[in-house]
Amino acid sequence: MPVRTIAVAGLLLTTVLAGCTAEPEQPDPPSLDLERVDTVLEPCPEQPEQQAAGAQTLPALAFDCLGGGTLDLGRAPGVPTLVNLWGSWCGPCRTELPLLQEFADAAGDQVRIVGVISQDGVPQADSFAADAGVTFPGAFDGEGELMTELGLNALPYTYFLDADGALVHTEVGDVASVDELRTLVAEHLGVQL
Repeated sequence: MPVRTIAVAGLLLTTVLAGCTAEPEQPDPPSLDLERVDTVLEPCPEQPEQQAAGAQTLPALAFDCLGGGTLDLGRAPGVPTLVNLWGSWCGPCRTELPLLQEFADAAGDQVRIVGVISQDGVPQADSFAADAGVTFPGAFDGEGELMTELGLNALPYTYFLDADGALVHTEVGDVASVDELRTLVAEHLGVQL
């Protein structure tokens, strides 16, 4: 076999082997188009242009909401707000979410509830919300970025924010009743319902 043929054969073999061992190019994951989601959840409310202020605030992260709009935790909510982290995989969330919805219905414009759907998928979260009768807004954090920032590995957690965005109380675990929520809101946010 001539030297040139061996060299060409070697080059072809090297090319073939390199193609087998190189990592295949991974396509970009499809972008999540929440505007196309048909959901039971309401849109996230408009927020003032004011930065969240207080001795403690939540991490300045922003999330698209399943019902439309954006929840920007770096901005003041404008009204006292409960930010509840939940996921369809969370057992205690199953009993707590209907209580939060009942509270949201009773509170009207005096106190807002916004959920942050954490480490979850859109279809699972929407189905879970529908089954629980939940309609209050839900921001989508499928990768659990907020949980990571807060150092959480379990849910639910509810963060009580005043109108300026100051974190005034953290409720670890689920609440047992609407009356418990009313008491916590009166104690930490000064709103009597």
